[in-house]
Amino acid sequence: MMQIISIIVVGFIVGLLARALKPGNDKLGLLMTTVLGIAGSAVANFAGSALGLYRPGEAAGWIASILGGILLLFLYGMIAKK
Repeated sequence: MMQIISIIVVGFIVGLLARALKPGNDKLGLLMTTVLGIAGSAVANFAGSALGLYRPGEAAGWIASILGGILLLFLYGMIAKK
């Protein structure tokens, strides 16, 4: 149970930092910011594992997670403009 709560808290922090570092106005609520952070961490973990930066079961770092969140924000911005 504590692991799920920590994933949510870390996801929220990563989502906030990604939104703060990406230029532009991203109108996301509290829930979507948290989902963005969790998904950004998952993207960073997947990409890092594919590139051989992380071993299986190893978590992505904060910087990689934030970069994953920024990448997702850029992709969301490209899709939402259409």
